[in-house]
Amino acid sequence: MDELLAMMGELDIPSAYHHFAEDESPDPPFICYLLPGSDNFSADGMAYLKVSEVYIELYTDAKDLSAEQAVETVLDAHGIFYDKTETWIDSEKLYEVLYTFELEV
Repeated sequence: MDELLAMMGELDIPSAYHHFAEDESPDPPFICYLLPGSDNFSADGMAYLKVSEVYIELYTDAKDLSAEQAVETVLDAHGIFYDKTETWIDSEKLYEVLYTFELEV
């Protein structure tokens, strides 16, 4: 988790774990990050290697290549292999660019 927090600190984009509190969401772009699950490796009935799934959700009100590049630069600098998807959230009028990867904890 320390490495993830360090990565979020390197970005000049407001971020929060899972969500911002009601009425505290900043203007886009902003990031929500979360750890929705794990992919641990077991040996002898124990979690031998603990690995967390990580989601970094970048929200923008227009396609923002510079914000995406900022996130990708930080992930690349930390040697993170990631998958990237994008969707339009009509109810929020926001783009969501989702970065998914695994991180050893």
